[in-house]
Amino acid sequence: MFAIKADGLVKRFGSVTAVDGISLEVYPGEIFGFLGPNGAGKTTTINMLCTLLEPTEGTASVGGFDCQREPSKVRQSIGIVFQDTTLDKDLTARENLVFHAYLYAVPRREIAGRVDDALHFMEIYDRRDDLVKRFSGGMKRRLEVARGMIHRPRVLFLDEPTLGLDPQSRNNLWEAIIRLPQEHGVTVFMTTHYMEEAEVCDSIAIIDKGRVIARGSPSELKAQLGGDALYLRTKDNARAQEVLREKLSLDVKEQNGELVVTSCSGEGCVPDIIKALPDMVLSVRTQQPSLNDVFLDLTGKAIRDEELEGMDTIRHEIRAHRRKQSR
Repeated sequence: MFAIKADGLVKRFGSVTAVDGISLEVYPGEIFGFLGPNGAGKTTTINMLCTLLEPTEGTASVGGFDCQREPSKVRQSIGIVFQDTTLDKDLTARENLVFHAYLYAVPRREIAGRVDDALHFMEIYDRRDDLVKRFSGGMKRRLEVARGMIHRPRVLFLDEPTLGLDPQSRNNLWEAIIRLPQEHGVTVFMTTHYMEEAEVCDSIAIIDKGRVIARGSPSELKAQLGGDALYLRTKDNARAQEVLREKLSLDVKEQNGELVVTSCSGEGCVPDIIKALPDMVLSVRTQQPSLNDVFLDLTGKAIRDEELEGMDTIRHEIRAHRRKQSR
């Protein structure tokens, strides 16, 4: 039995299709990464899996329970860490966890022990009696993960868990997340647009414009590129891109001021490229393929917030759809 299974999930907001026929399977005890740019449909998918949104089409099950027919059982079997904090800032860390335990009907005799275990696991036990409003962003995130584990869920959903955190806080949080499946037997489903985070996942689904465009382990996805990626800086990237496509039939894309070639044998292509671009090449470097290279190869663009198109339109349609539903 899969920990999570979705078949043909679709979610429309008015004329906008936020999720377009997503199907996926997540095995128990793995860390599953949902990788894609902001606006790709990651959060909408999580909301459907967590029963917070009704799908327009398709079916899904979490923890063995059908998301549409058994929503209360799904909610009892999952933990969630949202993008935006939902902690009570005027309570202490311990009080937040105790309150959550009562909400999930944790047996009273077990609450104190579970709270202490969670605080120790997330390495914030020493701050248990401090008010949350005094916590840093990283501390709040760790407390939210601790809270999500209090009722011992089968699946823990993490929606962009390190968004806005400094590098040290991100690393500290990830050290704990990686230990969750082995030490707590929980399946982790996380969304991210940070490549280095996706690298530690057992399996990944890459999503773009509401559709899953690739699935596999990080190594399997990178192996699809078949060798090192080649990065070029030239005097005229537009002209160089055109020449390389016409003369060498290379698949060339531009990223951060460099031309990226993933369809050749790394350094083996350099002599031919130099010959094709006399006096144009300023620098050449090779690099093992990254997940960003995979995304670039599949979509023609990198995962970058500023490259997203149509986000204002999507937000407008979603707000209008929700206003219409509330009337």
